[in-house]
Amino acid sequence: MHRLFLRTVFAFLCLVATNNASAQSITLVNPILTGFYPDPSVVQVGKDYYLVNSTFSYFPGIPVFHSKDLKNWKQIGNVIDRPSQMDFMGEKLTRGLFAPAISYHKGTFYVTCTDIDHDGNFVATAKNPAGPWSDPVRIPQVRGIDPSLFFDEDNKAYIIYNSDAPDHKPLYSGHRTIRIYEMDPVTLKVIGEEKQLVNGGVDLSKKPVWIEAPHIMKRFGWYYLYAAEGGTSVNHTEVVFRSKSVWGPYVPYENNPILTQRGLPEDRKDPVTSAGHAQFVDGPDGKTYAIFLAVRPYEGDYYNTGRETFIAPVTWKDEWPVINPDTKEIQYQYKASFPEVKQPGALPQAGNFSYTLTFEKSLDPAMLFMRTIDSSSFSLSAKNGLTLKLKPETIMELGNPSFIGKRQQHLYCTTETELNFSPKSEKEKAGLTIFQDEGHFYLISKSLDQNKPVIQLYKSNPKDKEMELVTQMPLTDAASPVKLRIEAEGGTYSFYFSKGNSWQLLKDKLDAKFLSTKEAGGFIGCLLGMYATSSGEKTTSSASFKYLKYSGNDPMFEKVSK
Repeated sequence: MHRLFLRTVFAFLCLVATNNASAQSITLVNPILTGFYPDPSVVQVGKDYYLVNSTFSYFPGIPVFHSKDLKNWKQIGNVIDRPSQMDFMGEKLTRGLFAPAISYHKGTFYVTCTDIDHDGNFVATAKNPAGPWSDPVRIPQVRGIDPSLFFDEDNKAYIIYNSDAPDHKPLYSGHRTIRIYEMDPVTLKVIGEEKQLVNGGVDLSKKPVWIEAPHIMKRFGWYYLYAAEGGTSVNHTEVVFRSKSVWGPYVPYENNPILTQRGLPEDRKDPVTSAGHAQFVDGPDGKTYAIFLAVRPYEGDYYNTGRETFIAPVTWKDEWPVINPDTKEIQYQYKASFPEVKQPGALPQAGNFSYTLTFEKSLDPAMLFMRTIDSSSFSLSAKNGLTLKLKPETIMELGNPSFIGKRQQHLYCTTETELNFSPKSEKEKAGLTIFQDEGHFYLISKSLDQNKPVIQLYKSNPKDKEMELVTQMPLTDAASPVKLRIEAEGGTYSFYFSKGNSWQLLKDKLDAKFLSTKEAGGFIGCLLGMYATSSGEKTTSSASFKYLKYSGNDPMFEKVSK
């Protein structure tokens, strides 16, 4: 009886221990932000984490995410959310805002960033990361890109950034430097003289290119300067240097790079590539993690989902940080020993998911406009959903067309909407677009042909800056609502429409590589956009979109634990 009692007690204790361990475990699923969320920067404030990304010339600019566990992220605002702060009219969508960095000091949040073509480097501040954020304050002395702030233990502040080669005389293409200024965190003005910290990269004799996205952190009595190197494509890496003084000299780690997917077998299953542009943060378990960008190609270097936000553990070896130390390949999931904290009301961001956006009262903060917001061009209601006024501007131009989009977040996904629209001329079109940039998109839309209603499928022609009709089908009723669907299957897109309960194929398996970053160039990913235009003519017409339904189902996530 005594032994039975002891075995029972032991079993009970084991069960309690197992339950406690389970309660304190989490599976971090990569990417933590799927789709076009490049150039991540993260800051920890107490038990809270805040993360920002580049948005280039989309508006609002620089989303702000909140998390308590580095896995579940909820967008709580945008840094640039007022046209009076900044707009990007006349700019290509792949220009605009490059590589923001978020930091915190004594009750104030700071975001530094580069408006690549106009305002240069700037700082915006807020007491609440959800906003409102201040108007941007320009820093004209900081010439270059990718600025970030470092606050030292003595409360001094520094701004670190990528700049030109010494004396503006590059030894080779891509020759850059990392430089630093002291900065006043109150006046947001630089102090004293600029100093160069890194010339070229880890080893100048090997002609390293595009040293950029620098950050400084302090640990073990060392100042660690870490940065991306090799460019943001397949040769992307993360490298690290250290010094006993914030001003240097900085010595590179002999085992650099500390993160890369360069050199791995190209035929590996479900590859992650182009990893770099990292920032370190301590997790709830006190261990170090790296947040960085990478991509998921469906073939070779072809991807349409843009550069995404990933996470990996960091190990300190001889007081040097090494990202993803246990395996060369970035994993789609990592186990960690701290509890998961879900975000109420947040749209899912990782793994496979589905949701439907409705437009009764407000737009989700992740929805994007082109270059600025024209509040007079759209309205929201429970009855009609999102109503867009047809504007003369088109998505092939550099203005502000009637377009509102969300990111394509999966290689395999389906997007649907119900459109209520009665076109008055052949130039009036409204529908759903899968959009990479001004010269690379497909559009399924409702319009007229010889005064008869039709569903049309267009492909952009980047050389002639116009749309080419791929195919069209007649509609029997010009006034009735029609449903539109776009299906992505890795390297192809298929297009459907419905006048009732059944879907009719308009065109299947059009080339998705045409919309890839590799073919289009630039730095952005695809958006699925609701769009209405009068193609250069003035009109009073409008089009209503009842909802936007999105469902993603990528094979690499099927075995990922949630």
